[in-house]
Amino acid sequence: MTYGVGLLLEDGLVLCSDSRTHAGVDHVAIFNKMHVWENPGERCLVLLTAGNLAVSQSVVNLLTEGLGKDRTETLANVPSMFEAARLVGRAVREIYDLDAARLKEQGSEFSISLILGGQLKGRRLRLFQIYSAGNFIEASAETPYFQIGETKYGKPILDRVVMGKTTLNEAAKCALISMDSTLRSNVSVGLPVDIAIVRRDECRVAVRRRLDEKDIYLSDIRRRWSEGLRSVFQTVPDPDWKV
Repeated sequence: MTYGVGLLLEDGLVLCSDSRTHAGVDHVAIFNKMHVWENPGERCLVLLTAGNLAVSQSVVNLLTEGLGKDRTETLANVPSMFEAARLVGRAVREIYDLDAARLKEQGSEFSISLILGGQLKGRRLRLFQIYSAGNFIEASAETPYFQIGETKYGKPILDRVVMGKTTLNEAAKCALISMDSTLRSNVSVGLPVDIAIVRRDECRVAVRRRLDEKDIYLSDIRRRWSEGLRSVFQTVPDPDWKV
């Protein structure tokens, strides 16, 4: 299982993902689920993946090595973010055509979901969620974030905090708290955590960090959030019921 979240804000993008994969309790490993295609100042695209690891890696390799008749269409040369989302969808469908039937024969489902965010010079900053059918939707001012993987535990904090005017630092903090809520409630989501920040109109990754259990900031906000929740809980009156 995976948890990934992407936030579209007035000042830019924040993207965050865990790195744990497992096939049963005896097969737990760390794999990168955040992928970046960047030519600083010209283009910056960040892709988060969730689902079957082999499917995800195949899709990422196609997006890097090329699709199309001449196998030259990649995320490094698409002309717009919309075409980037379409290219990701085509890559998903191509791998589906190659592998879905064999996966089903082996008792496995074709499973993948993705978040794609970024900007090309002179064009809009955009954020998309792409599904296993290759279709996609785009974030908006009314819906400024997307989640993939194990989404339910980290959603409440996002719903209460995130809006378009949220600053990038606040959004990064919120994404990490959302991740922490998921880490605590689902052991199949695990450290280290990858986070990237892309400022609007810079077309580059301004911040990219991998945070593990030794990271001071991550440890601090995890502790503060837990203590804060317990403190607030104590201030809420008990029900006035005769029990």
